[in-house]
Amino acid sequence: MSELSQEQKQAQFDEYFSIAYCVNANVRPLGANETVPDEDNLEESMPYAFRIASEMAALEAQAIRPLRNLGDHAETLAEYLNHQSRKIDLMMSFVLHQQDEPEHRFKTVKLGGGGVIIESKDKLEVGTQAELKLFLDAEAAAIFCYGEVITCEQVEDSYHIAFIFNTIREQDQELLVRASLHIQTQQLRKRSKDKKAGS
Repeated sequence: MSELSQEQKQAQFDEYFSIAYCVNANVRPLGANETVPDEDNLEESMPYAFRIASEMAALEAQAIRPLRNLGDHAETLAEYLNHQSRKIDLMMSFVLHQQDEPEHRFKTVKLGGGGVIIESKDKLEVGTQAELKLFLDAEAAAIFCYGEVITCEQVEDSYHIAFIFNTIREQDQELLVRASLHIQTQQLRKRSKDKKAGS
């Protein structure tokens, strides 16, 4: 990641759709003796709860897929399984929230597949490497990855710090892309509903 110029990093951040949205995020800057693992070794440094959460999501998608071929008879079964799946998602969300560390907690300003912007009272130097955890309540999911500070801008009495993801699992990046599009759809529906109610 460090071989890219600041412009290239910013372009990589902007390459993905992102949306203004607030979720809890943990940001722990790495110490001088800590290194960012590569993608092959990311899972080894990942807390166990994050590993099993993504395995469960993959299993869930595989379990529902064959039902589509059963036609009308599968509708009731699919509905039942979706309810069971939702219960598991809620339980998993609870387990993942135990990984939220208050001393490293920030709120996001914007998030997407290329990176995240957080709000902080303190500034962070551009180039700072950090361990990141993002808690997506709407998706009953959480993401563990590593990022690098590419900008730190003062906004009123706080800082907006942009991180580009430099080590993230492909399925987690896809989840962030889907989540940001899903959030946008919900926001557009709400705006449309509010307009109708106001007219």
